Formats: sequence, C-alpha cells, structure tokens
Amino acid sequence: MRDSAGAAAMPGFPSPRPELVREDTSGEAITVVEKPLSTFEICYNSSWLRKALILVVLAVIWELYARYLNNDLLFPTFTATISAFARNVADGVLPARAWASIKVLLIGYALGVLLAALLTALAIASRIGTDFLETMTSMFNPLPAIALLPLALIWFGLGNGSLVFVLVHSVTWAIALNTHSGFCSVSKTLKMVGRNYGLGGARFIWKILIPAAFPSILTGLKIGWAFAWRTLIAAELVFGVSSGSGGLGWFIFENKNMLDIPNVFAGLLTVILIGLVVENLIFQTIERRTIQRWGMQN
Repeated sequence: MRDSAGAAAMPGFPSPRPELVREDTSGEAITVVEKPLSTFEICYNSSWLRKALILVVLAVIWELYARYLNNDLLFPTFTATISAFARNVADGVLPARAWASIKVLLIGYALGVLLAALLTALAIASRIGTDFLETMTSMFNPLPAIALLPLALIWFGLGNGSLVFVLVHSVTWAIALNTHSGFCSVSKTLKMVGRNYGLGGARFIWKILIPAAFPSILTGLKIGWAFAWRTLIAAELVFGVSSGSGGLGWFIFENKNMLDIPNVFAGLLTVILIGLVVENLIFQTIERRTIQRWGMQN
C-alpha cells in the first residue's frame, strides 16, 4: 500500500508524509486557488515602472544637489534643464540636430555591421580568415576611434565622410568579435543535427548558426551601437559642422562656448534619451521576439 507521495505505508501506521495525503470524499475535483497579488507586488513586477522610479529618484537627487550648489553656471537644476529642453524642442532646434546626428549614425552603423558580417563569414569559411579576424581585432579593437580623427580629416576632409569613417571603425570590431565568438560557441551536437538534415552553406548558417549564436550577436550589436553613439557625439564636439549645420555634439559645443549651461545639459539629456529609447524599445523588442521567445533567456 502506498500513499500519494509514492512511499510505502504499513497497515496500522500513519503515512510518513500525512500532509501529502488528500482525500476527496465529495467526489469533486480539487482546485488550486492562487493568492491574488497585492498592488505593491503588481507594481514591483513591472520592469518599466521600476525603471521609471529610478529615473524619478535620480531627477530628484539632481534637483536637490543643484539647488544646494546654487550655481547655474556650474550645475543647473533639473527644472532649468527641462525648461531649456522644452524650449529647444518647441523651436525645432534639438529635433533638427538630433536627426542630423542620427542620419550619420545610421550610415556608419550599417556599413560597420556589413563589414563585420563579411569578416565573420570569412573567419567561418577558413582558418586563414579566422587568423585574419583575430589579428585585425587585436590590432584595432583597443584603438579608440576618436584617435583616428586626424587621419579622417586628412583623408576625407571636414564633413560626414570623416564621421562615417570613425563610426565604421568603432562598430566593426565589437560586432565581429562577438559574432565570431557566438558562432564558435555553438555546440557540435547542434551542428551535427543541421548536417543530418542536409543543411549546408548559407542555409546552415541561417537556420543553425545564427539562431544559436544570436545572444552573442545581439550583444555585439548593442556594444557596437553604444560605441558608435558616443564616438559620433565626441567627433561632433571636435569638428561637427558639415554644410553649415551640426549634430547634437556641435549643439553642446556651441552652447558651452556661449556659457549657456542649461542648453548644454539639454543637449546631454537628448543624447541620454535617445540612448534609452534605442535600448529599451528597439533592442529589448528584438530580444523579446527572439532570444526570450526561443527560450534562450529567462
């Protein structure tokens, strides 16, 4: 004779786990009732709400510290920054400057992703390609993109060509390194499964390698984006005017020269907001629809 826990129970003796014995004398099915979550638990389980709370706390700390310093030339208050931000958005200045930066960023980022894909494909195809990628990555990945600005100015002149050149350098090596590492980490068992199904060439890469290595690929894309965004702003701070207009970096530089520090902080706030939008809307959406949906991440 066995109880509901699967352990042997001797006649005349109580079950070793009496709490696991459930007798249904009414003949009705036993249902499990879940305890409803409290309002605090519902709010705490919302990722966007937790992040919003963090931002609110940081804004309060910013406001209090700026009021303590009482020096707008050194550190303007959060309210003064928001006022300058709203004024420049209403005038169309910040949207125009932001779009000027984003256009250049998209061109450089796309070219960097394409070059990284070609280098990674070459590395997968042959040992010489692997050696070439590892050597080039070891040489150029530690080299700051901003250090190439003097060469960029000599080769491409003062304009978007120089900006695109440094962006390609900042994007390529991070993406290529992470993508190649992801491909190398794919298990041999998974590769043999693909071979047994008759997959080869581009189909093998598309159906086996890329899905299995996608967490590393997405990490490389995130790192490449971050490198490209901060490199672009730094480059525009140096020579950001092209055809009579400049991006966000040049907006920050101009207002710094005019000692309009609230506008400087408004430009920095715009850079931060764009980074938050790209990370939390674009990359997290891709992550939810791929990595989390495939069960590769909790």
